[in-house]
Amino acid sequence: MMNSRILAPLALIATLGVLPGCSDKSAPDAAASDGADKLAGLAIEWVKAEAVTDIPIGNVPGVVALPPEARVAVTAPFAGAAVRVYVIAGQNVRQGQPLALVRATEPVQIRGELVRAQSEVTLAEARAQRLNQLAKEGIIAQARADEAKAALAQARASLAEQQRLVALGGVGADGTMTLRAPISGRVAQASVTTGGPVDLTAAPFVIEAEGAYQVELQLPERLARDVQPGMAVEVMLDSNGAAVPVAGQILAVAPSIDPVTRSVIARASIGAAPGIVAGRNVMVTIKGRVTGSGVAVPAKSVTKIGGVDHVFVRKGNSFEARKVTVVATTSQQVVVSAGVKAGETVAASSVAELKAMSAE
Repeated sequence: MMNSRILAPLALIATLGVLPGCSDKSAPDAAASDGADKLAGLAIEWVKAEAVTDIPIGNVPGVVALPPEARVAVTAPFAGAAVRVYVIAGQNVRQGQPLALVRATEPVQIRGELVRAQSEVTLAEARAQRLNQLAKEGIIAQARADEAKAALAQARASLAEQQRLVALGGVGADGTMTLRAPISGRVAQASVTTGGPVDLTAAPFVIEAEGAYQVELQLPERLARDVQPGMAVEVMLDSNGAAVPVAGQILAVAPSIDPVTRSVIARASIGAAPGIVAGRNVMVTIKGRVTGSGVAVPAKSVTKIGGVDHVFVRKGNSFEARKVTVVATTSQQVVVSAGVKAGETVAASSVAELKAMSAE
């Protein structure tokens, strides 16, 4: 971030290179005095040019989105009806928090199957124990004892299956099951209402984890070949009237051009910040590495003089117009490769007035 100051009203004219206050009233001094009158009351904001390693290579539109793994659907293991709904869309929830209570007929049947499976295991254990003892005494063949052991193993497998089904939906004795949040986050979708149906074809709830976001970018053809994974990006957000930058990085670039939009889809990661919500439209600045030296100045510092880019650089108590070579431009910043050195002070306001006086 550039440090800016307000320079006191200047009594000077850069183009003449003559400071006011001289006692000799020659023609040049008179011109300087006239220039001082024109600058009287003119406050000039100035900033120091800063060296940069990344330069903006383009601004593209984007839409804030969540990473694929940040959205989790909450599904019901059995179809039924919602007895109670505890949350609404947009509400924050913690992992394990109840979302809805659902009653279904299938869990009642499963509980009945569980009781029968428990009885079968008890019976199979007793039979296997008895036949194993008879086989040891030589009263029956060992094969019959082995068959009893196999039947016991099957009964235990059936019991384990019924136990898993009961635990799957938190099924109670009355056939109710509680749907719970699998992760902490925000309820992005709550499509079930009290008394409404809950089926197996649609998720009644979707939970979004907060903290990490992505931006889906539309790259024009001219930028598609220049943008690579790992490049830095920046999103400017408006927070209480101030522009807040949010940094990120290109994650992936699609290998082909969309025939309809004639653009290439790319994805970038960005951090969480106030005002970042999924679905918001933003402008994204993509930055590339500087091959040589680059210096950043405010965009409002650059003006055209004779069709050539110039900035006004402070020299002592004056400002002089200096030609610069612009290599990248955004709405907030301009990067130049020649004409200004890092640390030099440039005018960031009243540029039009300085330009007009330099032409006199």
